[in-house]
Amino acid sequence: MAAVPVLDCSLPQQWQLMTLLPMLFLLLLAAAARRRSWGRKGRRCLHLPPGPPRLPILGNLHQLGALPHQSLRDLARRHGPAMLLRLGSVPTLVVSSAEAAREVMKVRDVDCCSRPDTPGARRLSYGHKDVAFAPYSEYWREMRKLFVVEFLSARRVEASRYAREAEVEKLIGRLSRAGGTPVLLEDHIFALMDGVIGTVAFGNIYGTEQFAHRKHFHDVLDEAMSAKAGFSAEDYYPNAVGRLVDRFTGTAARRERVFRDLDAFFDVIIDQHLDPSRAAPEKGPDLIDAFVALFMKENGSVVSFTRDNIKGLLSNVFTASVDTSSVTMVWAMAELIRRPAMLRKVQEGIRAAVGDDKERVHPDDMPKLRYLKMVVKETLRLHPAVPLLLPRETLRHVGICGYDVPARTRILVNAWAIGRDPASWDDPEEFDPGRFDQGNKDGVGFNGTHFELVPFGAGRRMCPGMALGVATTEFTLANLLYCFDWALPEGMAPEEVSMEEAGGLTVHKKTPLVLVPTRYNPSANNNAS
Repeated sequence: MAAVPVLDCSLPQQWQLMTLLPMLFLLLLAAAARRRSWGRKGRRCLHLPPGPPRLPILGNLHQLGALPHQSLRDLARRHGPAMLLRLGSVPTLVVSSAEAAREVMKVRDVDCCSRPDTPGARRLSYGHKDVAFAPYSEYWREMRKLFVVEFLSARRVEASRYAREAEVEKLIGRLSRAGGTPVLLEDHIFALMDGVIGTVAFGNIYGTEQFAHRKHFHDVLDEAMSAKAGFSAEDYYPNAVGRLVDRFTGTAARRERVFRDLDAFFDVIIDQHLDPSRAAPEKGPDLIDAFVALFMKENGSVVSFTRDNIKGLLSNVFTASVDTSSVTMVWAMAELIRRPAMLRKVQEGIRAAVGDDKERVHPDDMPKLRYLKMVVKETLRLHPAVPLLLPRETLRHVGICGYDVPARTRILVNAWAIGRDPASWDDPEEFDPGRFDQGNKDGVGFNGTHFELVPFGAGRRMCPGMALGVATTEFTLANLLYCFDWALPEGMAPEEVSMEEAGGLTVHKKTPLVLVPTRYNPSANNNAS
C-alpha cells in the first residue's frame, strides 16, 4: 500500500549518547562552521513559515516525542498548517492541512518531489537504485514506470489474484482450526500479507517447505525495518559529525550488518532464477523472473539494469507492502470490534451481497461490497499506516502557502493530522464510515485528487502500490467478516479495547489485538431463525 515509510523521529535510548559533552561540542563546532541560506542574512530577505523556538544544536528535535505525527499536529495547532522546524541542522517544512498538502503535492509538485539523501535509505536501497527513495530524476522516472508495469499495474494486480485467493484460503483454515479460542490477529494477517507478496515476487515456491530461506528472510526483513525506524544522527546532521556519532553509537555498524544479510539473501534468490535447470514457474513468470529478463536484456534506456537494481526494487516490494497492509487491517478490525452494531452491519451487508451458499468471498463479489469499502476508507483516514508519508525535498526555492521555502528543505506531509483536521472533517475523531455516503464527502477517495485524504500521498511521488494494497486489504477483510463471527476474549468489554499507537516505521496498535473467531454457519443461523 502505502510506500515504505520511512522517517521515524522518535528518540530511543541511543539519543542519550548524543548528550555526551564531547559529541555536543563537536556538533556545536560543526553548526558554527556551516554557513547556510537560513542564517540571519537570509532571514531578513525571506518570508519564512512560522515555527516554534529552537534550541542550539538540537533545533526542534526535542519537541518530537515518541509519536512524531501527534507532536507535530499539536505544534501545528499553535503555529499553522505550514510550519518550519529545524530538526538538528536540517530545515524541515511540516504541512498539516488539505490546502497546504495540495500546494506541496499538486500546485508545486514539480518543485517538491525529490527525496532527501539519508544514510539508511541510501544503503538499503543500493545507492537509491529503487523507486521509493531515489531522488527525482530521469532515472527515477524510468524505474518507476518499469516497477509499475512489472508489479503494480492493473493487469498485474488482477493477475496476482491467485496469490490473494490462495493465502486467504490458508488464513481461513488457520482461524477455523483455532476452534473458537483467542488468536493474536496481527500474526495471522502478517503471515497472509507475507505470503501474498512473497508469492508474487518469488513464485509459488515461496509458500512451500522447498523455500528454505523464508524464516531467515523474515528475520532479516525485521532487522531491516527496525534499522530504518531507528534513530540515525546523520539523518539530522548530514556531515562528518553525524557520521562520527553513528559510528560511536553502533548505528552505522548495525546498518551495514543488516545490508550484508539482505544482500546475501537476494543474491541466493537471483542465482536460483538464473539457473538454466530451474523448472518453469507453474503460474507463469514471477516478479524476479521479469526483473532478471531485464537484467539479461540489452536496452537503450537510461537504466542500465543490474543486480543492484533488482535488489533495490525487491527491498521496496517487501518493506512497503507487507507491514502497511497488515497494519490497516488490524486497525479496521479494532475499530469494528469496539462497535458491535457497526460490526453486525458490515457483516450482514457482505453476507447478503455474497449469499450463504459460498465457502468464502470471491474477487467477483468485491464490487458489491460498498459499505466495506467505506470502512477501509475510514480506517485509512484515521489510521494511515505511514502517518508522515515519505519525506520530500525541495529541488529549488518555492512558495508554499505564501511563504518562502528555500531549496533542499525537507518536507513532511502529516497525513494523520490532515485526516483528523476539523476544517475538513465533521467529528474528525469519530470512526464513521457512513460519512463517505453523504454530504460533501460522498465520492471523496484516496487516489490523490482529494487532499483531505492522502494516506498514499499524491502527485509524482504518490505510492505506486496503492491498487495492490487496497485490493488485498479489502479482499482479506471481506473474508474475515464473511467467514467468521468475532468476539473479544471472555470478560473484556468493547470499550476496553485500547487504540493507543506505537511508533516505528509504520504506526501499529500498541496493545496487540486478541479476538475469538467462530466459523460462521449460515445453515445453523437459518434453522435458528
